[in-house]
Amino acid sequence: MKKLEAIIKPFKLDEVKESLSELGVTGMTVTEVKGFGRTGGKREVYRGSAYVVDFVPKVKVEIIVKDELVHQVVEAITKAARTGRIGDGKIFITPVDEVIRIRTGEVGEDAL
Repeated sequence: MKKLEAIIKPFKLDEVKESLSELGVTGMTVTEVKGFGRTGGKREVYRGSAYVVDFVPKVKVEIIVKDELVHQVVEAITKAARTGRIGDGKIFITPVDEVIRIRTGEVGEDAL
């Protein structure tokens, strides 16, 4: 199993969610986050004064999937979240040793 963390633009969340549900992904955790990448934020102008917004609002989507689905899920997120502009985000993939469903005690892929 793998954990995929996708940092995406907030307005792309619905498209990503729809793409994942079409693949059969049944659950996800979504968190509002702030951060910056290579660009270091963006320059804004307010009442004639320029200032830099260091942290840009983003959404972090976390899902756990079977190893066989990783490639399809990455493609779906990439296609749905891409705008072609700076700040489209990143996907991080890490291994998951075990999953336990608290209510039933199911473990492993059965707990997904």
